[in-house]
Amino acid sequence: MDSYIEKMADVIINYSTAVQPGERVLLRGTSPAAEPLIQALYQAALRAGGQAFTYIHLRDEDSLAIEATANPELLAAVNPMLELMYETCQVIVRVEASENPRALSSYPPERQRARLRAGGAVMSVQMEREGNGMLRRCTTQFPTQGYAQAAGMSLRQYQQFVFEACKVHLADPVAAWQEVEQRQQRLVDYLAGKKHLHVRGQNIDLELSIAGRQFLNASGKVNFPDGEIFTGPVEDSVNGWVNFTYPAYYQSNEVVGVRLVFENGLVTQATADKNESFLLNTLDTDPGARRLGEFAIGTNNDIQRFTGSILFDEKIGGTVHMAVGQGYPQTGSTNTSTVHWDMICDMRDGGEIWVDGELFYRNGEFLKG
Repeated sequence: MDSYIEKMADVIINYSTAVQPGERVLLRGTSPAAEPLIQALYQAALRAGGQAFTYIHLRDEDSLAIEATANPELLAAVNPMLELMYETCQVIVRVEASENPRALSSYPPERQRARLRAGGAVMSVQMEREGNGMLRRCTTQFPTQGYAQAAGMSLRQYQQFVFEACKVHLADPVAAWQEVEQRQQRLVDYLAGKKHLHVRGQNIDLELSIAGRQFLNASGKVNFPDGEIFTGPVEDSVNGWVNFTYPAYYQSNEVVGVRLVFENGLVTQATADKNESFLLNTLDTDPGARRLGEFAIGTNNDIQRFTGSILFDEKIGGTVHMAVGQGYPQTGSTNTSTVHWDMICDMRDGGEIWVDGELFYRNGEFLKG
């Protein structure tokens, strides 16, 4: 376990974020459970010559108990320490380490929206600085009992799943991620300059414009693990419908059977078999929450099972995912929102992607590029 953690930290610091001497590095853990990986990252960052700083949050359960009687407006206040670090660091590594991934599921909606506003302000800084090349950011996960339970695995099984998805069980994980980068770059190069996508199958019939937009190659640098290509569709171009085939998780809430209908880029109909009220409340957070900020194709064939953790699930080979809300400026997206909610649709049952009238993808396999 310790050797895998150290190897994971070494890859994140020296490959994913490529920390250089003198750079300011924030190592942010979402709970105290992240400490083993935060320690290893701290050591690796110092060895690389980085000015490393650690920041670990309270457990969600503790935060919720403390916040129970607080005025929601207090919860919407932007954390000035995080804001300063997000404005001034060259590198940020975020370690997700929830001990109860569903802790927020019964949290009152007005308090969830307050938290979203607070987090959204920091996310906007992150998106802007990533877009102009001033910030390198990597999000990863430390395996906890809570994640293992949500995935239906033992902790040992889940640890193995995480480390193999990250390729740190290999002798040379960096070489493996570089191979992923080369393979995906051929797909990105093929899509450069293309204008129109038609995504269709048993659970989707969606058309969108990618004119003037760029697909990006996600190969273990921004997320760890990784394995996707993604873009931001033209904001008013999305038309059609999609039934998301996996549960959609956001802010610890599970929404099952999500169906969205788009007209000229806007979600005009939204239903769910479970927790529909949370879906509708989130889509009404702000005007940008009803538009797509991201369209992506998962490429990681080492991830083949759904775990309830979006960091892994959105990479499942043979799926596409879309995020309502905030887009990534480096793709050309101009959509802004405090929401960025990824939802996944399986394409391995006859799904197709047509690009400018040519068949690009079928049954989870690429035919071009």
